[in-house]
Amino acid sequence: MAKAELMDYDKALELFEPVLGFEVHVELNTKTKMFCGCANEFGSGANTNTCPTCLGLPGGLPQVNRQAIESSIRLGLALGCEIAETSRFARKNYFYPDTAKNFQTSQYDEPIAFNGQLTIELESGRQVTVDIERAHMEDDAGKLTHMGGAAGRIQGADYSLVDYNRGGVPLVEIVTQMIEGGEADSPEIGKTYVAAIREIVKALGVSNARMEEGNVRCDANVSLRPRGSNILGTRTETKNVNSLRSVERAVRYEIQRQAALLHAGGTITQETRHWHEDTGTTSAGRPKSDADDYRYFPEPDLVPVAPSRAWVEELRATLPEPPAARRKRLQAAWGFVNLEFQDVVNSDLLDVLEATIAAGAPAQSARKWWTGEIARLANAAGVSAESLVTPAQVAALIELITDGTLTDRLARQVLEGVIAGEGTPSEVVASRGLAVVSDDGPLIAAIDEALAGQPDVLAKIRDGKVQAAGAVIGAVMKAMRGQADAARVRELVLERAGSAAAEPAPSESAE
Repeated sequence: MAKAELMDYDKALELFEPVLGFEVHVELNTKTKMFCGCANEFGSGANTNTCPTCLGLPGGLPQVNRQAIESSIRLGLALGCEIAETSRFARKNYFYPDTAKNFQTSQYDEPIAFNGQLTIELESGRQVTVDIERAHMEDDAGKLTHMGGAAGRIQGADYSLVDYNRGGVPLVEIVTQMIEGGEADSPEIGKTYVAAIREIVKALGVSNARMEEGNVRCDANVSLRPRGSNILGTRTETKNVNSLRSVERAVRYEIQRQAALLHAGGTITQETRHWHEDTGTTSAGRPKSDADDYRYFPEPDLVPVAPSRAWVEELRATLPEPPAARRKRLQAAWGFVNLEFQDVVNSDLLDVLEATIAAGAPAQSARKWWTGEIARLANAAGVSAESLVTPAQVAALIELITDGTLTDRLARQVLEGVIAGEGTPSEVVASRGLAVVSDDGPLIAAIDEALAGQPDVLAKIRDGKVQAAGAVIGAVMKAMRGQADAARVRELVLERAGSAAAEPAPSESAE
């Protein structure tokens, strides 16, 4: 595959205006699939959660999942959409190996939710309002695993395996109107918009929202038009981008790629494109079909969905606090500056931090541990921070530091024990014997030994060079295996050095 030419990003923006559009697919976390009773769960053995209906076998008749309807309505309401008095499913006809029925049961001209709006805020403080055309229900396709070739890509693969477990999982597809005026912020707009959708579905509880598991996926549409022109350019659609960083990178890459191609006199093909995380590039997929090519027609085996207005209003009353409002409230309550709070948000730790603070931990201490040591251990293990330890355990750990039972150094050892399954922080302290030594007796003994072994340091302290006490403190902390309060050790070192200075020097023996 030839490497595409890229134009400098700033130069691309001088010549062209980016026009964006996003289709975000949200997998709902219902217990069963959209139109059958098969389990909706991630990680099962290949092709174990299937039946004649989701496999499209003769005689398999669909039945709509009521919970999926409810979740779709709540999501539509949270996006500021109107909820249709009646909507219906349609067959979207196309052949692809991961679509067992050879059609997708979706919604076309009568979606469940439409005409929404979502305002997002960029890191600069700029606010961008994204108009939402529709949020419609459909079922997901299966999953292809490409075997052989390079890095598991379809290009160069020897063969592909199909797992239909995901086929039939309930989806809501959220489609924006064209987003114009993004300019240099276009990549960040993509990332921030998808992040906002993810926050909303998590707050609603309608999806697990784990992008690494494909619960939230984005198709990023990008086109360029020459400066001063009102004629839209041909768009490409980069499919199934499943991380916020990748959305940003994919939009930026397509702007640079398309600008270089257009400036050289080439043309853009309307097509889907694959995103390659390892190289940060896109590659051609298939020509992008228009709606007419899918030969939509009403699904004959499903009746229209007609939620009563009373039910819609009942569901509206269940909506949680909007994520943007919640963020502002929490930042003010915790007293974090913008950089501190953004670090928490970017690390996806807002929920666990709130729970830790609710369990009694001071806000700054909770932030320090979650974004520091816990995040470091999680990154090293390749897992999420919240999978290692619970907010209650972190709050208990911080309490032991606050009451003087642990130093930060000891607390890191306790944390490792908690993660290893050795019990609560208090139990790990007891079993490993990690509590700070609070009795001055053993500390004084260790200090006197250290002072005796470093007479030059003692002399410096006597001369008023207090910073020299650091060498003694270090020796004492080592002798106490870190189980001493460094501040208390320092006090005692200066006190003992003073006492030593006050003692008369031993008389020399007469020869």
